[in-house]
Amino acid sequence: MTALVDEHPHLGVEPVLRELSIPSSTYYRWRQAGKEPCERRRRDAELTDRIRQVHDESGGIYGSPRVHAVLKREGVHVGRKRVERLMRQAGLAGVSPRKGKGFTRRDPEADLAPDLVERDFTADGPNRL
Repeated sequence: MTALVDEHPHLGVEPVLRELSIPSSTYYRWRQAGKEPCERRRRDAELTDRIRQVHDESGGIYGSPRVHAVLKREGVHVGRKRVERLMRQAGLAGVSPRKGKGFTRRDPEADLAPDLVERDFTADGPNRL
């Protein structure tokens, strides 16, 4: 909508807004938002910088719950979900401990199971070899 008014300044702002049934205050608020970010976006940028510092200080290990706890200890009042959102937008993620070793490894000392089908996997029908 602001692009329409910017591209055709000869039409005038008020007639275009009246035709589109858009209040002039909405148009001017959009124009202002394009020039400078709102308080929330400025605060998000500051928080993202601090979150990045905490994440880097942890060696890239801390996830959002721990980052949130550190910020809370420091006296920064911010919600856990907001920390999660900002970390996701910044591409930051914690490292979760892996359970087990990830896949089964065969013991090289163990005896192998006998090959009962002798590597012949063709069959005439079910349960027939």
